[in-house]
Amino acid sequence: MAAKAFWLEKKLEDMSREEWESLCDGCGRCCLHKLEDEDDGRVYYTNVACQYLDFEKIQCTQYLTRNQLVPHCVVLQPEHVAQFHWLPSTCAYRLVADNQNLPEWHPLVSADTKSVVDAGISIKDRVHNELDINMDDLQEYVIEDFL
Repeated sequence: MAAKAFWLEKKLEDMSREEWESLCDGCGRCCLHKLEDEDDGRVYYTNVACQYLDFEKIQCTQYLTRNQLVPHCVVLQPEHVAQFHWLPSTCAYRLVADNQNLPEWHPLVSADTKSVVDAGISIKDRVHNELDINMDDLQEYVIEDFL
């Protein structure tokens, strides 16, 4: 009998570092700039990504030092699960926190890292680099269509 998937057996806070990191599907959505409505707390995603995102691989080029370079960059940690409401509904961290299974396109399920792009979940080829826009106009880039 096959072992049950670790994300179905363990709580986020009980996962090893390797298991935790493997939950990231590589969609890049958490690298998008977000705006929060001060009145109701709603988070709005934009189609503008951090300058440190490798736009081809959809990976942070400065992953280990991202918080020094971008102080507001969020580092997801198990002890902050209650704050994961802003993550996209497709995010594995949010799904596992809500005791849900991973979707079939997730690389841990599909065994294919390209399945995220094929499923239309990835931001690949769909966003702007923050260096290419006037950040004062960020609200002009708010999106809702692929989250």
